[in-house]
Amino acid sequence: MAMSSFGRRRAVTISRDLCRLSDSIRVSATLSSLFRSFSSGSEENDVVVIGGGPGGYVAAIKAAQLGLKTTCIEKRGTLGGTCLNVGCIPSKALLHSSHMYHEAKHAFANHGVKFSNVEIDLPAMLAQKDKAVSNLTRGIEGLFKKNKVNYVKGYGKLTSPSEVSVDTIDGGSTIVKGKNIIIATGSDVKSLPGVTIDEKKIVSSTGALSLSEIPKKLVVIGAGYIGLEMGSVWGRLGSEITVVEFAPDIVPSMDGEIRKQFQRSLEKQGVKFMLKTKVVGVDSSGAGVKLTLEPAAGGDQSTLEADIVLVSAGRTPFTAGLGLDKIGVEIDKVGRITVDERFTTNVPGVYAIGDVIPGPMLAHKAEEDGVACVEFIAGKEGHVDYDLVPGVVYTHPEVASVGKTEEQVKTLGVEYRVGKFPFLANSRAKAIDNAEGLVKILAEKETDKILGVHIMSPNAGELIHEAVLALQYGASSEDIARTCHAHPTMSEALKEAAMATYDKPIHI
Repeated sequence: MAMSSFGRRRAVTISRDLCRLSDSIRVSATLSSLFRSFSSGSEENDVVVIGGGPGGYVAAIKAAQLGLKTTCIEKRGTLGGTCLNVGCIPSKALLHSSHMYHEAKHAFANHGVKFSNVEIDLPAMLAQKDKAVSNLTRGIEGLFKKNKVNYVKGYGKLTSPSEVSVDTIDGGSTIVKGKNIIIATGSDVKSLPGVTIDEKKIVSSTGALSLSEIPKKLVVIGAGYIGLEMGSVWGRLGSEITVVEFAPDIVPSMDGEIRKQFQRSLEKQGVKFMLKTKVVGVDSSGAGVKLTLEPAAGGDQSTLEADIVLVSAGRTPFTAGLGLDKIGVEIDKVGRITVDERFTTNVPGVYAIGDVIPGPMLAHKAEEDGVACVEFIAGKEGHVDYDLVPGVVYTHPEVASVGKTEEQVKTLGVEYRVGKFPFLANSRAKAIDNAEGLVKILAEKETDKILGVHIMSPNAGELIHEAVLALQYGASSEDIARTCHAHPTMSEALKEAAMATYDKPIHI
């Protein structure tokens, strides 16, 4: 009995001790959570990057690789920015999927591949796109861990040139300190006066990536890269596409001769263009959307009806709510942060890269900015030449360019030669029955130095990089012409165009 009573007393004591321990752990956990929510970064970083898009995450990884203690802050909660989450990557996934469908329906029979029916499973197509995005965003997080980059999920704003206040996505807040702060917050969709984007009937490029059904009629406002690409996606899937553009030309940055051929190609695919036209009214009260249009120069109004309207009027730097005014960072009249050749703002220790500064709003330009900026911070030399950033329209055919257009060369007053070669004379293009387009090379007449290269063809975005390298190292057209190219390849068209520039081509 005595032993039994002792055992019961001992059990009660142990139980009480465990309860006290449990209460202590709960209190400790609550306090820990509370302090995490209102913590102040005690350790100062060498580099703090605000924004986890192509410019930001690349800058963060490069900084860590150079031995700098680095933190990256991203409000979205997934890395990769607009490009990976709702831009370059998902759009390319849909461009590829829609092209496969279009080829199956219209081209396979020419190659002896026949079947009774082909249909679109739109949910499956969108799921494939989402899977690609998810895998790639997780991949960047893996790169952060590998390179020991600290990752804070939340909205960051500058409270001083060395401190960033972050409202974390879990509802807390923290302060991140850094000797050098890089602003890499990218850009946002540019709105149009009187056109309210609801991402249902009137969508941005983000909404156009996730339409629940294929619209019968899709109107695209804006004939730039993004509008033409997304119009191509839904056009291939069966939508009737009309592009409304205020300017007299599509893709105004493109070489004029290439542009004309490109527009004809899109028109053959069924895309309708209304150039020199502005949208003056939008009515989305009914089942669809009714646009009121008038000539850009003024004149009689007309109406255009659509199931979905895609607003693709460009992008604008995302600098709102970052506390830039609080610390005195200068911004130009169009909202871009002013920087010098080392990406330094007027505030010491604060840098900016990517879409928030002047230069082409392209992911790969932002990446180059990020690497160069961090190299400068680390005491090294960085370099980006904005004149040699390639541009690609990922339609079919693609259009890729680097360097000067013919119009720009004429404006400079430089004497030049032009060499062109059509893919109709390229054996690989003919073999695969995909021979639309050409290569065009501009070279200085006296020195033969290449000034610009423009390609319209399938996979032009892959072919352009030989030209980028050539321009980067000041090559002549003869340098490319005398370089052996494998046969049969599409890249032989570039060699032949180079031959046509300084001498004569062989195959035409």
